[in-house]
Amino acid sequence: MDNNQLKELASTAPGIERVRHDTRRRILTVESVVDITPGMRRIIFRSDELADFISLAPDDHIKIFAPAADGSEERRDYTPRRYDNTERRLTIDFALHEAGPVTRWAIEARPGDKLEIGGPRGSAVVSASVKRWLLIGDETALPAIGRRIEESQTGTVITALAAVTGPLEEQTFETRAELDLRWAHRPLSEAIGAAALLELLHKVDIEPQTFIWIAAEASVTRDIRAYLLTERGYPLSWMKASGYWVFGKADATEKFG
Repeated sequence: MDNNQLKELASTAPGIERVRHDTRRRILTVESVVDITPGMRRIIFRSDELADFISLAPDDHIKIFAPAADGSEERRDYTPRRYDNTERRLTIDFALHEAGPVTRWAIEARPGDKLEIGGPRGSAVVSASVKRWLLIGDETALPAIGRRIEESQTGTVITALAAVTGPLEEQTFETRAELDLRWAHRPLSEAIGAAALLELLHKVDIEPQTFIWIAAEASVTRDIRAYLLTERGYPLSWMKASGYWVFGKADATEKFG
């Protein structure tokens, strides 16, 4: 894009509506447990308390409450992967590479087990006028990326760049959108580096009016965002960037605007 295109794009940023929700807690029961990849476990929950559950954006977060070893309560953020109010079902995907209390709970989960959640506190709903997306993330972002892909309608164009440990961790998604899904393979020891995702991103031609969504470890998100702003000259008003986890810190996230 030339400078005139970039200026025009910056002046026509899409609206983002922020909707608040009831944050009450709900008790859910495990209905089924399946590993969709070796490192990603999908758990489907049922509860009559899901009749009025609301999640308006694919990157919403709920709080999961789990007991810590010392008896205190640990809290972690997770994406509502799918939900059905009529069926009273909620699906959550758990990345199994972390060793925290919620991950341990997910590893041991069996049908009939109980789990307490809260939220989502709110949704940031990007304008429906956006028809072109560039989604960038690591394993922790895959539930939100997958939900965005699967909920998108005909006429939407999505490019998704995802970093995982290898071919066995790649996922497939059903969608009515036009999808270009590209995978970067790197070990978990390199999950705090942006090189693998940047290598993919260098090869992407970003069309005008593409909304860019980024979520990964905080330093990775920061480096990708900086590259887009400085080297590609892409306007900040067409991006949403989050650090879904922070290396060395439990239950920590960062938002970059």
